[in-house]
Amino acid sequence: MTPAECGTKLKELFPALFGQDKPLPLKLRIQADIQERAPGVFTKPVLSAFLRRHTGSYAYLIGLTKATHRFDLDGQPAGELTDEHRQAASDELTRRRTLKNEQRAQEEQAIRDRAGVLRDFERTTLTPANFCALKGIAPDALDALLAQARQDRIDHPELLAPKRHPDRRDHRADKGRPGAGRPHNSDRRGAHPQRNKPAPKTSA
Repeated sequence: MTPAECGTKLKELFPALFGQDKPLPLKLRIQADIQERAPGVFTKPVLSAFLRRHTGSYAYLIGLTKATHRFDLDGQPAGELTDEHRQAASDELTRRRTLKNEQRAQEEQAIRDRAGVLRDFERTTLTPANFCALKGIAPDALDALLAQARQDRIDHPELLAPKRHPDRRDHRADKGRPGAGRPHNSDRRGAHPQRNKPAPKTSA
C-alpha cells in the first residue's frame, strides 16, 4: 500500500476525520487509535509516511493555526489545541513562504541574467569562443543558454520589459494636442517680467 492508497482507505474507514474538505487537526497519538480500530489494515511505515505528509500539508498547517481543538476518528473534539502548536504551525508557514519568495527572486534574477547574456551576444563582434571566455560560460553550454533566454522573452515579458520612472511624463502622449509643447501665455509673461512693466517716466 502506498501513502496515497493509505489516505484513500482512511477516508473510507474514517470519513468524519479524513473525509473533510478542510483537514481537521488530528488527535495526539492518532496512529495508535487507527491501528486499534483497523487492526492489520495498515503497516506502521505506510501509516507513518501518510501522516507525515498529511500533517505537513499547507491546508493542514493553515487549519492548525485557526483551530481550537483536535479531533478523533469519529470527528469529535479530543483535546484542546495548545498555543504552542498553533504557533509552531504559523512559524512553519512563514518559513515556507519566505523560502518560496527567495526561490522566486532567484529564478527571476536568473531570467534577467540570461537576458543580459543574450543581449550582449546579439551585439558582440567577438567569436562565440571569445564571448564565452569573456562571460565565463562553458562553450558547450552557450547554445542552450541562448535558447532558454529567447524562450524567456516569450514566457516572461513582464520581467524583461524596460522599466520607466513613475514620475517621468511621456511627452509623446501630448503630440497632436493644440498648443502641445508651447508654453501658456501666463508662462510667457512670467518668463519675461521686464516686458510687462510700464515704461519709466522721464522728466521734462
